[in-house]
Amino acid sequence: MNTTNKDLLTRRANAVPRGVASSTPIFADRAENAELWDVEGRRYIDFGGGIAVLNVGHRHPKVIAAVKAQLERFTHTAFQVSPYESYIELAEKLNERAPFSGPAKTIFFSTGGEATENAVKIARAATGRNAVIAFCGGFHGRTLLASAMTGKVLPYKAPFGTLPGQVYHIPFPDSDVSVEDSLKMLHFLFAADIAPTQVAAIIIEPVQGEGGFRVAPTALLQELRRLCDEHGIKLIADEVQSGFARTGKMFGIEHSGVEPDFVSVAKSLGGGLPISGVIGRADLMDSVPPGGLGGTYAGAPLACAAALAVLDVIEEEKLLDRANAMGERLRARIESWHKRTDLLPVSMPRGPGAMVAFDILEAHGSEEQRAGAAGKLCNLACEKGLILLACGVKGATIRILTPLTASDALLDEGLDLIEQTLADAAKA
Repeated sequence: MNTTNKDLLTRRANAVPRGVASSTPIFADRAENAELWDVEGRRYIDFGGGIAVLNVGHRHPKVIAAVKAQLERFTHTAFQVSPYESYIELAEKLNERAPFSGPAKTIFFSTGGEATENAVKIARAATGRNAVIAFCGGFHGRTLLASAMTGKVLPYKAPFGTLPGQVYHIPFPDSDVSVEDSLKMLHFLFAADIAPTQVAAIIIEPVQGEGGFRVAPTALLQELRRLCDEHGIKLIADEVQSGFARTGKMFGIEHSGVEPDFVSVAKSLGGGLPISGVIGRADLMDSVPPGGLGGTYAGAPLACAAALAVLDVIEEEKLLDRANAMGERLRARIESWHKRTDLLPVSMPRGPGAMVAFDILEAHGSEEQRAGAAGKLCNLACEKGLILLACGVKGATIRILTPLTASDALLDEGLDLIEQTLADAAKA
């Protein structure tokens, strides 16, 4: 008897806790580049990329070849026990690409949450301070410190009791909050709650991921850099979702010209294998004594091999240029939807490169987001054969994370499905 999605949903409900949610009711059987087939043989276009993990697509041949070659040699030793060259080579390549001047060093972990937490750990060691400042709407992971830094209560904080202290939030600029407003709140924070001389780090996503693909204004990043320099605070760029060509640059913060002290990376670095890391200024990275950092599976050999292949693919296939070309195509199509009154009302597109999103609105001509509408639209799109992801503070944002290796024809096919879904939703 063939396995069905319905069968697996029943088994999932019985075996897996409800705390881990799934965006779609389909179960993957195989995938290739920007397409996925479920256990019932139905084809889907993948506009989610495993939540921004697959910038080079599912099963890129170079990634597969690199992992197979490593698999024939060894799968694990633990870098802290018997180190290996691929870890060092990958660190060297990322150090060369670090979005700041001066010497860099890189350490590897397994998940994005580990990357953001370890960036804070290193900043604390380097400064001798404890406090961290983050932004409303930001997402930095699901471990306890990462959850504390994440700027959204539901579903990331509410059930988990007291979270690590000395984490403070200020508003992120958007249509209702100006850069001046954000900076004013930062100075209020310094005056009322925590002296800047007690702050170890400010962490910010150059483009918020879960928060709705909201871009950090250059003016904000420039002033954060100035304040950090004035008070000895370290600036962390969380590039877990925006890194590795998605924005048309290797790292999203490069659009601003502002240099961070640390960069947390993960997701698309591994091309589908779990690996994360912190790239930082060499003197700061060496603040932690031997044994203070690491992890049993951190920088695993198979993942390092995959990541080296990913960097080659980005360069050889000119994925920075491809992200910009893809983004132009996405934005033009979304702008056309914005003008139409026969579709569900949507906002103008936003986001750099191919990190593009739009909001579902309450009405044509309005800028008010329709809270919770994005998830419903994603469900309708899935029924049509498109994997699409929601995000945003109000759950009204559709984000597009198509693999950068997808063809224009496949991209247009997926956009046609979104358009059909918007039309059907408008009629309903």
